[in-house]
Amino acid sequence: MRIRVAHSMVYRYEPPTTGVIQVLRLTPRNHVGQYVEYWRIDVTPDVRLAAHEDAFGNITHALTLDGPIEELRVEVDGAVETQNTDGVVRGTLERFPTNLFLRDTAMTQADAAIRSFAQEARAANDGNTLAELHGLLDRVHTRIACETDAARSLTNSAQAFATKRGTVGDIAHIFIGAARSLGIPARYVAGYLRRERDPEEHHHGHAWAEAHVPDLGWVAFDPTEGLCPTDAHVRVAIGLDALGAAPVRGMRYGSAAETTAVAIKVDQ
Repeated sequence: MRIRVAHSMVYRYEPPTTGVIQVLRLTPRNHVGQYVEYWRIDVTPDVRLAAHEDAFGNITHALTLDGPIEELRVEVDGAVETQNTDGVVRGTLERFPTNLFLRDTAMTQADAAIRSFAQEARAANDGNTLAELHGLLDRVHTRIACETDAARSLTNSAQAFATKRGTVGDIAHIFIGAARSLGIPARYVAGYLRRERDPEEHHHGHAWAEAHVPDLGWVAFDPTEGLCPTDAHVRVAIGLDALGAAPVRGMRYGSAAETTAVAIKVDQ
């Protein structure tokens, strides 16, 4: 599938801010099943983007702007050719041993309820890691409702599990925390999804998880959609949790209040 992504973020500051620093993780890499045809990031006001790679091998761009700044606009336009690999992830840049992804964070740490939930999936699948993960996928998808309110912020996995609802990031955190509680390395993936049922402009990206399966390697699981990612998914960045793979992280100087408008369109 050839997927076109248009992603716009507009930040407005009142009163004008005296400076902005941002790190962008908005550029996908090539790997088996994903080839980036072209990808462009435009920033207004015009500023030099310094390209780097972070510790996980994500492509990053850093920008620094001196004020006064009333509005900052970041626009992404790109096209990616994708193929369905049944969720198996190959050809990615791997900087760390898989055991690093057993490390809990404040956003993914499983509480007693999540650990019990994960053990139920293990008991039903006879110790087969891949079957356990598919069991977790089905159970998380069935029990946790996806909250699409753009104003809703990420919580941690325990809070989202207790309320039985969350953002796509929260749902990925629950799956990751449950997998790690079973001793299965798991990591967070940020990206885009071409939705047949909802192809119009929306206000948030997508997120899912990858877990490491012996003799198979990294396998992707999308608990929000209840399936292994297909050629409708565009993989952009990974991390231990949503903060490590965040599309944009940064800070502003001064006392300005910030409002943000986000628009994403993913077309075939």
